[in-house]
Amino acid sequence: MTTGFLPHMDSKRLIRMVEISRILNSETHLDQLLSQIIKEAAELTQSEAASIFLLDPRTRQLLFTASSNPIPENMANIPVNLDNSIAGAVVKSNRPMYIQDVSQDPRWNQNIDEAIDFRTKSILGVPMRNANKQPVGVLEAINKQGTPHFTRDDFETMVVLADIAGVAVEKARLITELEQANAELAELDDIKSNFIAIASHELRTPLSVILGYVSFLRDEASPAMVAQMDSVLEAAVHLRTLIQDMLNLRYVDAGEATVERQRVDFVAVVREMEAQADETAVARQQIITVDLPTKPLVVLVDRSMMEVVLGNLFDNAVKFAPQGGTIGIAVERQGTEVWFRIQDNGIGIPENQLERIFKRFYQVESPLRRSHEGMGLGLSIAKELVELNGGRIWAESIEGIGSEFFVALPLAE
Repeated sequence: MTTGFLPHMDSKRLIRMVEISRILNSETHLDQLLSQIIKEAAELTQSEAASIFLLDPRTRQLLFTASSNPIPENMANIPVNLDNSIAGAVVKSNRPMYIQDVSQDPRWNQNIDEAIDFRTKSILGVPMRNANKQPVGVLEAINKQGTPHFTRDDFETMVVLADIAGVAVEKARLITELEQANAELAELDDIKSNFIAIASHELRTPLSVILGYVSFLRDEASPAMVAQMDSVLEAAVHLRTLIQDMLNLRYVDAGEATVERQRVDFVAVVREMEAQADETAVARQQIITVDLPTKPLVVLVDRSMMEVVLGNLFDNAVKFAPQGGTIGIAVERQGTEVWFRIQDNGIGIPENQLERIFKRFYQVESPLRRSHEGMGLGLSIAKELVELNGGRIWAESIEGIGSEFFVALPLAE
């Protein structure tokens, strides 16, 4: 028989339900959540046992999922027919159902009783519903103890408990799906990173050969061919920069775990960078001036990361300084910090763009009409690496006159 009613719990039971709601909604692991639900259902209704059937959202079948009695492995998650079972009738009607004597109900299947060595006499089944009041399963209290029949209080308790449990189960399912999706995304991200690293590494070798031969041929070429060689050389250097940007992303994506700090003379690092001639700067006849202190300035940083930072800032200056333009590099002590400065006399940056240029893939010019090539990664990588090493980076600029970039790093104690 089916029964309808209006809940009217006493204060003690209501307080208990609020506590149960807090417990269930704080649990995110489905197995532990189901165990807690059947435990509470059996205790609150003083039943001999309790069980849960969950509705599979894909197959629309009920699955015998949890019981207060141990379930044999071959019985776990077995499908239950919606059209010929008591639990199926509860789901289809989406309302509580009380079967006083299951032996008289043709929908009763005694296979589960035989498998778990249990004798079911009566069942109080209640739909577990989600926030939209749609059934996601069935909660059953089995065999009332102490009295022959389940009471009105048992009905009310089971309805409220089932609704709380239904929302909690749906939440746990969504969290599980989200965790699986995040795991898949992490795996795809690893595949992407490995692909970029392998592809970039494989491209660097033939590109180095191209750069070497073009530089050699340029030195031997006639004046008429020099301009064409410069175009090839600049394109090759640009490709090398793009490849290096992709490789450098691995530092940022790996985060703090990859930082290997050591005491480094920052002046020496800048001096070594300046000593390496840049093919593009040479081809564009740019003048580079360097102002370095005579004494070491020691910082505690990851040297390889700092080399990437300085390289990206230098490449940026070369890119935006005009043909025959000037690039000024300086290192100085400012209080307890070392400041690195690099200045160019290029086109400059609008004041409202000075923060945005450090975002990944951001371009000051429109991608459809910009005249300076690049992926928009160099400055963002520089910023993230500087901050990983406890420093700061910023830019100052006047449109039409040029830009100056600053890196501040704390001096080592």
